[in-house]
Amino acid sequence: MPKGEKLTIADICEDLDIDRSTFYDWRQKGRAPKCMKLPNGTLRVRRAEYDRWLASLEEASR
Repeated sequence: MPKGEKLTIADICEDLDIDRSTFYDWRQKGRAPKCMKLPNGTLRVRRAEYDRWLASLEEASR
């Protein structure tokens, strides 16, 4: 996964080994990390938000 501040949806899907459609399904259901929409319409996720989201899943599974 790239070390940049903002991750693409492709980066996240690759990291989680999921299809893009799964990510968008989670997003529609409010289960995905918070996204930002860029002026060109593409979505990005801040790395800190992604890390926080992953940590919340870890805590929920205990």
